Amino acid sequence: MHCHACNAEYELGPGERIGFRDECERCGADLHTCLNCRHYDGSAYNECRESTADRVLDKARANRCEWFGAGNETGGDGGGKASALSDLERLFKK
Repeated sequence: MHCHACNAEYELGPGERIGFRDECERCGADLHTCLNCRHYDGSAYNECRESTADRVLDKARANRCEWFGAGNETGGDGGGKASALSDLERLFKK
């Protein structure tokens, strides 16, 4: 996972989780945020792919969402437009 604010990398081992109050060691930004979650998707309803999650207004601030899962890249799992375009290019062998 990467911090959404400064892009600092965090390696989580098996069973390790980001706590509700954890902050980035480098910049002090909250880590348990929508922007760091694997479910975050700016183009989805409420900007979240988890349909049963409660709505969170400030995506960059700590929240107590039980669905939080550390994303693989900056800003969740990096999904969105770049991922969709690479999937389409693979599909059409561009």
